[in-house]
Amino acid sequence: MKITCLIVDDEPIARDIIKTYCGHLPYMHVIAACGNALEAKTILYEQKVDILFLDINVPVMDGVTFLKTLRNPPQIIFTTAYKEYALDAFDLAACDYLLKPFSLDRFITAVDKAVERLQVGPAVIPEGLDHKLPDYLFIKTDGKIFKIEHEDLLYGEASGNYTKVVTTRHTLLPAMTFSSFEELLPKSVFLRVHRSFIINKSKIDHIEGNRIFVNNTEVPMGSSYREACLRELGLS
Repeated sequence: MKITCLIVDDEPIARDIIKTYCGHLPYMHVIAACGNALEAKTILYEQKVDILFLDINVPVMDGVTFLKTLRNPPQIIFTTAYKEYALDAFDLAACDYLLKPFSLDRFITAVDKAVERLQVGPAVIPEGLDHKLPDYLFIKTDGKIFKIEHEDLLYGEASGNYTKVVTTRHTLLPAMTFSSFEELLPKSVFLRVHRSFIINKSKIDHIEGNRIFVNNTEVPMGSSYREACLRELGLS
């Protein structure tokens, strides 16, 4: 069985990210990707759609208003940078609400919810197939979307409502909370060492007391994190 899906987002890069994520799930079939709600409405009349990935801030008609016009909507997964619409979305029985930028594992969780609601169950997933998570993430800042390989990401630092993201090539300051940034990172690769720092374990040079040196940069190790950090590193 195939799960048919439609993507509605006015940003081409955002549409491509969702297409890429769908490509990791062989049972997902993207029938179309469009830039506004009225294009989507035409497609919904013409074809059966199981899951609709819907941005909120789209031209002509916003995503929430568009959903209100649908008499028999498919499973809705909102994909947006605006968390303030979450309550409206769930009032309209949306399946999930993904805040950009979101990771593949978070995306899969949302899709699994939609599949469960469709009552097709796990049978649509080929037997023995594991979800292979990508080794990269996307960060949006300064009007650009950066693709960052995990191996190039050195550490992240909390900075109010922003997060300082330091890589081997860039220092970025996206408008995202530190907790949102942490959700994008696989725990097998990255380690929270302080309330304001998360580091790439493979980039640790050495540790001195409560200081961790990552690629010649000194990062503090919080006293409340020390025991768990050392245990994670196999040092206790």
